[in-house]
Amino acid sequence: MIISRTPFRISFFGGGTDFPIWYKSNSSKVINVAINKYCYVNVRKLPPFFKYKFRLRYHQTEEVKLINKIQHPTVRESLKFLKYNDHFEMIHNADLPAQSGLGASSSFCVGLLNCLHALNNRYVSKKNLANQAIFIEQNLVKDYVGSQDQVAASFGGFNVIDFYGNNYKVNQIPLSYKNVKKLQESLLLVFSGFSRSASKVEKKKIKRFSKNISYLNEINKISHDAEELIRNSKNILSDFAELLNKHWYYKKKLTESVSNSTINNLINLGLKNGAEGAKILGAGDGGFILFLTDKRNISKLKKKFSNKLSLDLNFDSTGSQIIYFSENE
Repeated sequence: MIISRTPFRISFFGGGTDFPIWYKSNSSKVINVAINKYCYVNVRKLPPFFKYKFRLRYHQTEEVKLINKIQHPTVRESLKFLKYNDHFEMIHNADLPAQSGLGASSSFCVGLLNCLHALNNRYVSKKNLANQAIFIEQNLVKDYVGSQDQVAASFGGFNVIDFYGNNYKVNQIPLSYKNVKKLQESLLLVFSGFSRSASKVEKKKIKRFSKNISYLNEINKISHDAEELIRNSKNILSDFAELLNKHWYYKKKLTESVSNSTINNLINLGLKNGAEGAKILGAGDGGFILFLTDKRNISKLKKKFSNKLSLDLNFDSTGSQIIYFSENE
C-alpha cells in the first residue's frame, strides 16, 4: 500500500498566463504558494481474487475489468500513460472539496502519479512529476487547465514561476523570508457557498483569447511588480493587497463568468470590514475568496462571514510526498 499527500495551492498573480496558448508566444510569470490543506491518494496492487481488475473509490465507486472502462478520466489516462496494467485499487480523500479554486484536480493528478511511480519502484523528480501531470491534464484528459497548479502541487513552497515556450523555471522564495511570513499571517479564505467547473470557465476565457490579450498583458505586468515587492517591499500587506485588487479588476474582464453578484457582494463586505485586498481563487464563478488583512483583524473578519466556511492557514514547503509505503499490503 502506498499513500501520497499533495498540497492544494493559492494563486496570487498570473492566472490565465499559465496556459500554453499564452506562454508559448508570450512571457508569463505566476506567483503561487502551496498550503497545508491536502489531497490524499491511497493505492495498492489489488489481489487477483475479484471479478474486476480495477477498483476506484472517490465520490463514487468504480469496479471494472478494463482500463478503458474507467470513467474517471485522470485515473484512466494516468494508468495508460504509465503503461500500468496490473490489478489496481485507489482511494481518494481530501481536506477540502473539489471545484473550490485551490487546484484540487491537479493536486489529485500529481498525487496519483507519485503513487504510481512508487508502486513501480521508480523515482521521479518534482519537475518530471509536474510535467507529466501537465501533459496528462492538458493533452490526454483535454481539460481546460493551466500549468501552474501542477507545479505548485509537485514542488510545494512559495513559487515565482516563469513560463516560456515549452519550458518553465521555478524560483522558490523561502517560507522563512520576512515578507512571505507576513503574507502567511495575513490571509483568510472564505468559501463563496458554491462550487463550479473550472474547465467550463476557462474554456470561455480561451474562446475570448484574442479579446483578452490586453488584459493578460496587464496581469503579467502585475506579476512582475509583485515579484519585486516580495523581495523589497517595506509594507508587503498593503502593497500586495493593492496589486491583488488590480489583478481582480482585470481577471473579471476575461469573461463575465469569473464573478457574479454573490461573489461581488462577499468581496465588498470583506473590503468594508478591514480586508485590504481580495479576489476569487482559481478560474472564478465560485469556490474560495482570498482576503488579505492585518492579522489583528482576522477574527473580526471571520465574524462577518460567520455563515460561511472560513479558513486561515499555513504554507506548505514539501510538495507532493509519499507518506506511507508498504510492500506487504
